[in-house]
This record gives sequence, structure tokens and C-alpha cells, in this order.
Amino acid sequence: MLQLALAQGSITNALEVGCAAGAFTEKLAPYCQGLTVIDVVAQAIARARQRINEPSRINWIVSDVQQFSTDELFDLIVVAEVLYYLEDIAEMRAAVKNLVRVLAPGGHLIFGSARDANCRRWGHAAGAEPVIAMLNETLIEVERLECRGESVNEDCLLVRFRNPLSAS
Repeated sequence: MLQLALAQGSITNALEVGCAAGAFTEKLAPYCQGLTVIDVVAQAIARARQRINEPSRINWIVSDVQQFSTDELFDLIVVAEVLYYLEDIAEMRAAVKNLVRVLAPGGHLIFGSARDANCRRWGHAAGAEPVIAMLNETLIEVERLECRGESVNEDCLLVRFRNPLSAS
């Protein structure tokens, strides 16, 4: 996922949605001039903050991805293994719309999720494929990676999108 995130070159302002314990945040932070991290779980933010040595460049926010509000635009957004926790397709669509709203013209969005069949089997409304279709309505799909493990549950997609909108 880090390789996809760094594929666009330098990162001025990034947004990570859902930090869990901060493992990916720790890897991404050194490459960002500014990084905003949101998670709906305050304890996740607290754990991630403890893990990171350079918190001054990181803005930590407890927020739901659907409700997250800012005037900032991000040249990189990373959202992985998060959206399938939302209640239904309507909430997923609202989250996607909000993320696209804060993605800078020419910016990249990295999306990762277990495949739809797995997510539905786990009791979630949807997985990767429906969200990828939503993102493709507005953004341009640049790269797609399939990640498979030995277990049937280890089957996910990582996709890099670019915002085609120009800064005019």
C-alpha cells in the first residue's frame, strides 16, 4: 500500500482514514509534509499517537469519514479496510462523496478492501467492488493490485485513483 501511495511523487498534504494502531501511519508520515489522520475510535487515535515519533506534522482527528469536514484539500488520501464497516451502500456512497470532495485536483486516492464476497460473508453490506465502482464514477483508476493469501479470507483489492479535475 505504501508503494501505491508513494507512486505519485512528493506528498504535500495527506489524509489517512482509519489508523487502527498506527502501523501504516508510521510508515507514511516521513514522506508527508503534512498528514491528517482520522478515525472514528478515539482509542485508535491515542494508540497511533503514542506510536509515532514526529507528531508535530500530524493532525489527529476523531471523526467519522462521512462527517469529516475541512476546507483543506489533500493530494493523497488513503482509505483501507474501513468502508465495509459502514452500515449500508448509502453510507458508503456518502463517505466516497466526502472523500472525493477533499481530494485535490490531480490528487491520488488509495483504496483497499476485502472483496465483496468476503465482506458479505462476514456480515457487512459490501466490499471492494461496489466501492471501486463508486470511485470510478468520479475518479480515474490508475492501478489495481490483487492481494491473495492462503486463506479464502485473504483476498483483497488495492486500487490507486487520480482526480482528473484540473485546478482552474
